[in-house]
Amino acid sequence: MAMNLLHDPDAGARHAQRLDALIALGLGAFMVVGTFLASQGQPARRGFDMGAVLLVLLAAGALAFRRRRPVAVLWFVLGIALIYFVLDYPNGPIWFALIVASFTAVVEGHLTAAVIVAVAGLVIFPWLDYFLPDKPAPPVAGLVGLAAWLIVIVGAGVIVRIRRERIAEMALMREEERLRRTSEERLRIARELHDALGHQLSLINVQSGVALHLNEELPEQTRASLVAIKDASKEALGELRSVLEILRQGGEPAPRTPALTLDRLHDLASQAKTAGLEVRTEAEGEVRPLPFGVESAAFRIIQEALTNVTRHAHGATATVHIAYGPQDLTVQIDDDGRGSDVAGSGSGAGGGKGILGMRERATALGGELEAGPRPEGGFRVRATLPLNGAT
Repeated sequence: MAMNLLHDPDAGARHAQRLDALIALGLGAFMVVGTFLASQGQPARRGFDMGAVLLVLLAAGALAFRRRRPVAVLWFVLGIALIYFVLDYPNGPIWFALIVASFTAVVEGHLTAAVIVAVAGLVIFPWLDYFLPDKPAPPVAGLVGLAAWLIVIVGAGVIVRIRRERIAEMALMREEERLRRTSEERLRIARELHDALGHQLSLINVQSGVALHLNEELPEQTRASLVAIKDASKEALGELRSVLEILRQGGEPAPRTPALTLDRLHDLASQAKTAGLEVRTEAEGEVRPLPFGVESAAFRIIQEALTNVTRHAHGATATVHIAYGPQDLTVQIDDDGRGSDVAGSGSGAGGGKGILGMRERATALGGELEAGPRPEGGFRVRATLPLNGAT
């Protein structure tokens, strides 16, 4: 039930209204009975009659609206109490209505109104007996005691309000953290889809196109199948772009299964070779196991860079240079193709999201990525990934 109230503000408001009505009803019954019993021990005051019952019920009934109109209810109850004691009805539980109204006003953020009412009550009520029935002035001890009770009531309301604000602030922070994690997960899924699925679809599209281009004498049925494969892969890439856009606009927890790492770099080279791209790999420094996040990001960056070269620089040669530093890992992919201007735009399986996805991977680890044409021709992608930026 608490979860339903949390996710449905209207239901929560209705529940609070019903609760306030029940409190007002119960307190009204208690105050009527209490006032009757109190009147039995105060023969000098006006007797318990329908006027006393009406005033007590009005004060209690107003509490049903205490959260919707806290200040109005507070002043109303103060007025009812003042009329009650001016008419010299017996001292009794009517104070409970004024206490509840004052406490609610403070909790709802109307401290000034509550303090004004408290001061007015301290100035007016103790002196009513002195001015109206011409009785002795209230003792100093009584005034001090009343002031202490008023301070306690107002202070308790302030404490409750501060606690509620802190709880609300914590809830807001948790919600913001949840939204942040959800956004990060969406981006992570988008990158994985782009790098893994997009890479394979791009290879299918490129290789079917190459087969059609190089084998013009193929039988009609074979050619039709290749055309269908090329068109289907192109359409799938378009659908993938739409999915990636949705994911980037933004739950399952992040997958625990390991992604491909630099140990599988030869697989990338083999796949690229079947698409007509020659790949050379170079290593510098001490080749060693690295944090999983760093290796996974490096692999995906290399994969995306080679995909771009395959699509936009047919027949080129790509060099993958991996430098193992003491504090970071550097991967650099150079190609000597003639389609570098297109590749540099970040085009790729992600429909313009290639460079963006690589940069997101690098910056997520606290690193940086540079991509652009080389002075001697071709295109270069260079990423520097700190080793302490991943767990």
